[in-house]
Amino acid sequence: MSNVKVLPLLEADGQGVVPCCPPLTERPMTAEEAETAARMFKALGDPVRLRLFSAVASHEGGEACVCDISDVGVSQPTVSHHLKKLKEAGLLTSERRGTWVYYRVEPSVLAAMGKLLTLPAAA
Repeated sequence: MSNVKVLPLLEADGQGVVPCCPPLTERPMTAEEAETAARMFKALGDPVRLRLFSAVASHEGGEACVCDISDVGVSQPTVSHHLKKLKEAGLLTSERRGTWVYYRVEPSVLAAMGKLLTLPAAA
């Protein structure tokens, strides 16, 4: 049994999905918001994970079979480890179909990541 705490990047608000954290320029983050954002950035801070995340995000239909994205210069067990870290950070979701696992980046995750780093509009 894993004792890893998965922190959601997004939370439902009844009217859709909202980012876990305010834009960095809006106000100082709470400790919980900073922990969530740091987990996301830490997961993307590894070049192999960033390549895997990009491969899934840019794949046709917004999802990719692990068999289509595993050619990133590391062994299959290492690919699985990195995909697990991306899932734990709330950046990917997965679904098993037969023998293969399909990964997807929810469009709202990309929107939330963009909103976190958005500068305020000039008045």
